[in-house]
Amino acid sequence: MPWGDTFDYALDEDALQVSITDAAGHDLAAALLATLLVGSLRNGRRGLDLGEQARNANDALVAHSSVGQFVTGQLMRIDLDTSTAKIVNAGHPFPLRLRDGRVEEIELDIDFPFSIRSGRSFRVQEFPIAPDDRIVFVTDGMLERNAAEVDVPDALSRSGDLHPREVVHALGNAVMHATGGKLRDDATVVCLDWYGGPPRLRVSTGGASEYHASN
Repeated sequence: MPWGDTFDYALDEDALQVSITDAAGHDLAAALLATLLVGSLRNGRRGLDLGEQARNANDALVAHSSVGQFVTGQLMRIDLDTSTAKIVNAGHPFPLRLRDGRVEEIELDIDFPFSIRSGRSFRVQEFPIAPDDRIVFVTDGMLERNAAEVDVPDALSRSGDLHPREVVHALGNAVMHATGGKLRDDATVVCLDWYGGPPRLRVSTGGASEYHASN
């Protein structure tokens, strides 16, 4: 975990859950807050729905953070039986979706980040997903001003033949090249390929990959 950025996922018989978060700041306090959020979300997966996970994690952060500290993030849950997805968007950059060779930004309703106020609720939204979709989640370090020459959607549109691990490496390398290796912010990418259908025997663990870079 490079300072404030985190990613996490869990796969069981019923669901795939994925999170990406970005704590404000580049110091130990940001890293501690990010770690607390990941731990709270993991605990919440045991029996809580997506909205309850977000609410409990938010309250835990409020109880252990200072004024001005906050974390943006997205939490996704894919039901493996129905092949439907839901997501919570806590002030985070929108995900990108590659479908049939076209890249679209998935616009979501935006809630305030985690740790702003205790007792608040988060909207659980339907996320449009179909077999053969490639979904890419990013933190804002991938979009920072000195990385602006990297056209992330264009690079993603040409990634159809790449393994998810190759996608995140290519995007990460492009940002590092554009910034001369001098990132002003942490940068994280998570790539998810969704094949659809009911649960089946797993023959590979290569369905998701991630990239981290830290300034």
